[in-house]
Amino acid sequence: VQLVESGGGLVQPGGSLRLSCAASGFTFSSYAMSWYRQAPGKERELVATISSGGGSTNYADSVKGRFTISRDNAKNTVYLQMNSLKPEDTAVYYCYAWYLVKKYWGQGTQVTVSS
Repeated sequence: VQLVESGGGLVQPGGSLRLSCAASGFTFSSYAMSWYRQAPGKERELVATISSGGGSTNYADSVKGRFTISRDNAKNTVYLQMNSLKPEDTAVYYCYAWYLVKKYWGQGTQVTVSS
């Protein structure tokens, strides 16, 4: 099983980034997918979740209206479009897959929002 995140980097406040998470080794279309993030010295927090079929999404209040989670089950990939980025969005972003008792984490990708 692998979850490989990409798309992180350094961006100025107000900018945008699109994170991708490529999945392999399991039946991607059966799993709900989430993005979490962890800033230095803080606990890991849930950012966004999308259902297995993509028809339902949920967001943390701190990112509503700015971030969009989506998935392409044909490509086994989940995305996080991040707009209007703020310095407080700086964190390592993790991809997370879950189905019943099966849970998988990616290795994370760094997002830094700074001028």
